[in-house]
Amino acid sequence: MPKARKLVIVTATHHPYHKLWMKIAEEAAKQLGVELEVKYEDYIYLIEHGDTDEYGMAWVPQILAEFDDGSVKVLLSQLPLNEALQPDKDKAVDIIVKKVREYEGAA
Repeated sequence: MPKARKLVIVTATHHPYHKLWMKIAEEAAKQLGVELEVKYEDYIYLIEHGDTDEYGMAWVPQILAEFDDGSVKVLLSQLPLNEALQPDKDKAVDIIVKKVREYEGAA
């Protein structure tokens, strides 16, 4: 079974939620006990491994995981919202941790 080696956040400092995305990535990496790598506007990495639109274009921020088997999985590419339609940091961290655990448990 693959084991997560690190989380990767691809972000842009000019993004309005950059600081929130960084906090989410840091908290998720801490909970998972893995390192966090920060990439800035690395669209090539995202086109190869991240979510893209119907034209093959990627957007930032996105959080991915690199596993020891060489695979890379998207964990979060859109912020979940709460009932007030505001970004939900805790839910985002939970989604990331849950997805990593699912990937690690998959054969």
